[in-house]
Amino acid sequence: MPINYSRLRSLTARRLIRALQKDGFYELRRNGATRFFAHPDGRTTAIHLHKMGQTFAPGTLKTIIERQAKWTEADLERLGLL
Repeated sequence: MPINYSRLRSLTARRLIRALQKDGFYELRRNGATRFFAHPDGRTTAIHLHKMGQTFAPGTLKTIIERQAKWTEADLERLGLL
């Protein structure tokens, strides 16, 4: 089942970063407003943020969640994002 991104409209950068860390990602480096995270299995993701309370556009979330972190809807529920 595809992920319903309308349920994630209020997802803040702080909650997303905590979920990444809970899933095993660690902060690799920072370059200005972009934070790069890596996972021991080789997955990587980049999050561009200015404030920890900011939210993301649905397309940005889709890229981070599906293409970079490779999470499924079950993963989002396990991490407490849905």
